[in-house]
Amino acid sequence: MKDSDLRLDGNAAAGLLSEIFVAEMTAALATCAGCGKTSALGAAQLYARAPGTVLRCGSCGAILLCVVRLREGLLVDVSGMRRIRMPSRAGGDAAA
Repeated sequence: MKDSDLRLDGNAAAGLLSEIFVAEMTAALATCAGCGKTSALGAAQLYARAPGTVLRCGSCGAILLCVVRLREGLLVDVSGMRRIRMPSRAGGDAAA
């Protein structure tokens, strides 16, 4: 089997992406790329008086997430997180 047989256009991920990005994000568990601590995004420290909105790790203060509103839409940087574990839509345990 060739690699091209396994590869789809990114638009094929539309269903999965819409499932991920409509979750209640304050309940999502984020793992800090700086210190490795995992906690709910709702427990992070919010800095909203900058040119953008910044969420910092409650443990080490590293930037977890930065959102800047532009005319064209939103610019979202999540490079400060190793992973995000989202709650399931059904309200049960968080999805892996």
